[in-house]
Amino acid sequence: MRIKELKANSDFTLTILTEDGREGLFDIKPYFKYPVFKELEEFSEFQKIFNGGYFVEWECGADLSADSIEANFKKLAL
Repeated sequence: MRIKELKANSDFTLTILTEDGREGLFDIKPYFKYPVFKELEEFSEFQKIFNGGYFVEWECGADLSADSIEANFKKLAL
């Protein structure tokens, strides 16, 4: 999966649009238990996200692969 568009939402989910047209939500909150994701509990830090196509990365150094996101995102009906 390649990420085409990415949006950080106020409920700590990511809206993901893939290059093949799928759209879904990915909830980051379960990852807050890991030290590298702890800073993202502050929404101002959560918003500092970069779309690398095959991964997403935050300014604090936390990252997730597109494969991890795809395995756990909830598809939205179009």
